[in-house]
Amino acid sequence: MPCTPSELRHVPLFSLLDDDELDVLAQQVELRNFTARQRIYKAGDEALRAFVVIDGSVSVTLIDEDGQEVPFAEPHHGDFFGFASLLENVPHHTTAIALEATTCVEIDRHDIEVLLSKKPMAGLDMLTVLARDIHSAQSLVRERAARNPEDLIDETETFGQRIADGVASFGGSWTFIITFAVVLLGYTGLSIALVHFHGTSWDPYPFILLNLFLSMLAAIQAPVIMMSQNRQDTRDRLRSEHNFAVNRRAEAEVQALTRKLNFLTDKMADVEDELRSGLELHRKEHHE
Repeated sequence: MPCTPSELRHVPLFSLLDDDELDVLAQQVELRNFTARQRIYKAGDEALRAFVVIDGSVSVTLIDEDGQEVPFAEPHHGDFFGFASLLENVPHHTTAIALEATTCVEIDRHDIEVLLSKKPMAGLDMLTVLARDIHSAQSLVRERAARNPEDLIDETETFGQRIADGVASFGGSWTFIITFAVVLLGYTGLSIALVHFHGTSWDPYPFILLNLFLSMLAAIQAPVIMMSQNRQDTRDRLRSEHNFAVNRRAEAEVQALTRKLNFLTDKMADVEDELRSGLELHRKEHHE
C-alpha cells in the first residue's frame, strides 16, 4: 500500500525532514497492515526491513540468557523498531508481534539509500533524531545506575516503618540494655525497700505487676522488630539486585572492549599485511 507524505509528517523520526525529502521518502516506502497477534518478524530472521508504527501497537521481545522471553519495547504511534538490525545488516535479535490491528511504514535499505542519494541532508536530520533517543536512553541508564538502593527504600518509607526501624535500632544497643537494667534494678530495689520499711508495696515480691509489664513489652517489641527485619531483608534484596545489575553492565562493557580490541587487532594485522605486500612489490620493482 503506497504511503503519503502527510502520514510521514507526524512520525518523530522524520520530523526534521522538509517537504521535498518527505516526498522522496513517501515514494519509496509502503504501508503494511498487520492483524492482532500477527508476527511481524522473529529473532533470527534476516533484517530486510524496519518499521515505523502509524497506528496500533507492537510488542517487541527478546530471549535472555536463561531462555526466557523478556519484553524489550512496546512501540506505539511514531515509534520505530527493527532499525538497528537493518542498518547493521545482521539478523533480528528480537521478535515483533502486533498487539492489535496495526499499520506500519515499511522501510528497507534501498529506500534509505535512495533518500540519501537524492537528499543527503535527510540522513543528518534522521541521525539527529536518533541521537536524541540515544541520549535519552543514556540518561535513563545513568540515572538507574547511580541510584542508591537506600534511596529507593526511603522514598516509600512510612511513618510506622521509621518507628519500627528506630525501635529495632534502640532495642539492639547497649544503651537499651544498660537503661533497661537500671530501670529493673531501681524498680525491684524500690519495691523491696518499701516492703522492708513500710511493710507493703505496690508490687511486692515476686513482682507480678513487673512481669505483666515485661510480657506486654515483649509482645509489642517482637512484631515491631520483625517488621524492621523484613525491611532489612528488602534492603538486602535491593542491594543484591543493584550489585547484579552493576556486574552485568561491567561484564557488557568488558565484552565490548574485548570486541573493539579484537577488531583493532584484526585491522592492524590487515595494515601489516598491506605494508608487507607493498614492501615486497617495491623490492621487486627495485630489482627489476
